[in-house]
Amino acid sequence: MPTLPFSGDEPHQHRQMAESFGTDAERYDQARPRYPQAMVDRIATGSPGPDVPDVPDFLDVGCGTGIAARQFQQAGRTVLGVEPDARMADVARRLGTEVEVATFEAWDPAGRYFDAVIAGQAWHWIDPVAGAAKAAQVLRPGARLAAFWNVFRLPPELAEALATVCRRVMPDAPFDFRAVTQGGLDVYQPILAKAADGIRAAGAFGEPEQWWFDWEWTYTRDAWLEQIPTQGAFTRLPPAELAEVLEGVGAAIDAMGGSFTMPYETVVITATRTAPA
Repeated sequence: MPTLPFSGDEPHQHRQMAESFGTDAERYDQARPRYPQAMVDRIATGSPGPDVPDVPDFLDVGCGTGIAARQFQQAGRTVLGVEPDARMADVARRLGTEVEVATFEAWDPAGRYFDAVIAGQAWHWIDPVAGAAKAAQVLRPGARLAAFWNVFRLPPELAEALATVCRRVMPDAPFDFRAVTQGGLDVYQPILAKAADGIRAAGAFGEPEQWWFDWEWTYTRDAWLEQIPTQGAFTRLPPAELAEVLEGVGAAIDAMGGSFTMPYETVVITATRTAPA
C-alpha cells in the first residue's frame, strides 16, 4: 500500500521514497498483497489485440518485483515490465518477468505498441500528465490504460495503535498519517482524481472510469509485521525506530488475539485509447 497523500506537493516528486522499496526487494515480493482475480481477468480478457511476434502484449509500469505482472502472465498475457529500481527488477526477472530498467517518463519504447498499459501501486509515483501522454504513445487504438491500487482499512484498534507509535517515532513525516492508519477511498481520492485528470489532459483516451473490487485477507501478527517495512512510510526508517513501530503494532495485534481480517477495495482508474484523429 502506498503512503498517501503527501502534504503540500505531489507523490511523484518524492523520488527518494519511490525508489526506496528495493532496499529489501525479496521481503517486498513476499509480503505485499496480490490483486483480486476478478480484476486481473477483467483487464486481461478486455484487452485483445494483434499477436505481434517477440513483443509482449502488456506493459507493466513500475512493475516492482513483478507481483501484478505474474498474475497477468498466469491469465495468459505476455508482460514487459518497466521499473526504475534495478534491485526490484532483478527479483522480477528471476521470478519470470522481462524488465527494462528506467523511469516510465524516460523509457524508450523502441517502436513497440501494446494492448494494455497497467500499473499496480505505482501510478502515483509518475507524473500523471506525462505518464498518460507516454501511455498514449505506446497503446494501440482500442487498447487500455489501467492503474490500480489496493485500498485498505485497518481495524480501529490497530489503526489507533499505529497512529500513536507513528506520531511518536516520526513527528516530522511529510505525509498525512490518515493514509497509514485509516486508509479508505476518501484518503485516496486526490490521487485517483489526479490520475483521471492526467488521462483527460492527454487528449487521447475516452472518459476515465473507476472500477472497484472488494475482497479481504486475514493477517497473522507475523505476516502483518513483515509487510510494514515494505510500506513507503517505513522503508527509510532507522532500524531502532522501525523496531519501535513493529513492537507497538505487534502488541496491538496480540491484544486482538494474534490476527485480524483486513477489508480491501481494489480501485482501478482506466480508459481506452481512442483512434488518432
